[in-house]
Amino acid sequence: MNGIICIDKPVGFTSFDVIAKLRGILKMRRLGHAGTLDPMATGVLPVFVGYATKACGILPDENKIYTAEFQLGQISETQDSTGKILETHDFSNILTKDQIQKICPQGDIMQIPPMYSAVSVGGKRLYELAREGKEIERQPRPVRILDCRCDEYIPESGKGIIRVYCGKGTYVRTLIHDMGQTLGCGAVMTGLRRNCASSFTLEDCHTLEEIQHLADQNRISEILIPVEKAFSALPEIKLNPEQTNYYRHGVKLGLSQLKNQMTENQNRYAVYGTPDGFLGTALIDAQENCLRIERNLCEPRGAES
Repeated sequence: MNGIICIDKPVGFTSFDVIAKLRGILKMRRLGHAGTLDPMATGVLPVFVGYATKACGILPDENKIYTAEFQLGQISETQDSTGKILETHDFSNILTKDQIQKICPQGDIMQIPPMYSAVSVGGKRLYELAREGKEIERQPRPVRILDCRCDEYIPESGKGIIRVYCGKGTYVRTLIHDMGQTLGCGAVMTGLRRNCASSFTLEDCHTLEEIQHLADQNRISEILIPVEKAFSALPEIKLNPEQTNYYRHGVKLGLSQLKNQMTENQNRYAVYGTPDGFLGTALIDAQENCLRIERNLCEPRGAES
């Protein structure tokens, strides 16, 4: 079994919890996920199955879309409503949705990872240090906010909703915390749903209960997404049978053989073989003037025998 299963992650589960649950349902260990979600978050979690796990970490589109709920007037140790509330402040001077929109970040920004996060410092996760009562200095990291919109704000309660379209590594709860600091009243995230991850949306997702039901009926193949969908944004190169045989044996292919399929200013491609179909991804090696394998993502020949 090889491909991608998109999970609608339930609240209260870590991403690892989902993998552990699926290992029991699918009765296989070779699983991996793309894009960690906090326990309070729900939504799109692509899980790579079997040989497709080699695709984790090399996805061409790692942008995400979130819907996040927030509460003004509070600061918590975790930057969300699950943590201990450290401070409360008056938010009555924040009158309109437009005022929230004005401080929604856009573009490339610097973000300090929260202490309650999986970022590793000196071989230890920050959340492990936080649970020991330690707080260490963290270096700001660049993240990209492609769009951030305030969809709803209720002045009387200080509650609202933002929609965030962002790049890899963005902490939405930190985004909300920082917005609260800018407003001068503090803010915590009270809910988070991931609507899109890479090329996958909620429409692609299934609950763990649905997957258990399909597994009981030996129907998992019905929801298994081919791994090449994750690379649909890349231009394609199609190899003839002879080129396919060479490529699968690790032989670099000269660019002169592929020139009519190459795209200007593009050095990364999705490679398809004949008759094999999707083989994986490859890079242009300008120094050696050849196409070089980046990652083989197809099942080895004879693997099922």
